[in-house]
Amino acid sequence: MKVIYAGFSKTGTKSMQAALTELGYNVYDFMEQYKYQGKEWMKIFKHGGTTEDFRRMFENVDAVTDVPACYFWEEIHKAFPDAKIVFSIRDEESWMKSFNKQMLENTKPIFRLLCLLTPTMWQMASYGDQMGLVIYGVVPPIVLFRPVKIHETASRMTYRRHNAHVLQNAPKDKLLVYNVKEGWEPLCKFLGVDVPSRPFPHRNVRGNILQEMLKKDPIFIGAKRELFKIDKRPRTKAGLNTQTMQEMKSSGVAKVGKSAKHFA
Repeated sequence: MKVIYAGFSKTGTKSMQAALTELGYNVYDFMEQYKYQGKEWMKIFKHGGTTEDFRRMFENVDAVTDVPACYFWEEIHKAFPDAKIVFSIRDEESWMKSFNKQMLENTKPIFRLLCLLTPTMWQMASYGDQMGLVIYGVVPPIVLFRPVKIHETASRMTYRRHNAHVLQNAPKDKLLVYNVKEGWEPLCKFLGVDVPSRPFPHRNVRGNILQEMLKKDPIFIGAKRELFKIDKRPRTKAGLNTQTMQEMKSSGVAKVGKSAKHFA
């Protein structure tokens, strides 16, 4: 582990994932953490985790972004004390507006149908519920025919506590307070790497990441097959069909080897 992005969700996590990938790091964002470490995270959500747990989980990973890793940044840093910490913060009102928009996008009817009617997405929703309980203390129920209502008070309190804790407790010599709008220069200087010739990537600006995943991510593609009852192939014990597992491997699991077996 070389870089921990401790900025909370909706503070540029997808842009940071793309930027760190461009710099040559093997990055685990939300989906990678779910796909390849799901069982370990569920154990942590329910029972807690040790420094050795986090060391084992991330020993072959260069960088992390987004939840749940950003929430557990301190535990990960204890396991990898030489890792550098990049942290972003945004105005609370702007963050709340963006967070609400993303949550509404994430709970559109197609996503709710997938969560309620397919084994693959039911498993992912259960993971999300456990994570939500740990991070926010509440989990809004998935109701098919009406929008999900976000607990704004709990969300704001979590955001404030997280930001204050990072700024107060992150080692100053390991910390960069950064905004993705600043581009490559401060980030690359802090990490000690060359500035790429390509423009700094800006991702998920309009909160449309779910639409991208529905089209491209193997887990979502597999779930859509299940929803429309055209998927009769053999399944793993965790509910993923074997072709989905193969697509997961071809889309990046090869980099991490045995970690692909976590959901097998």
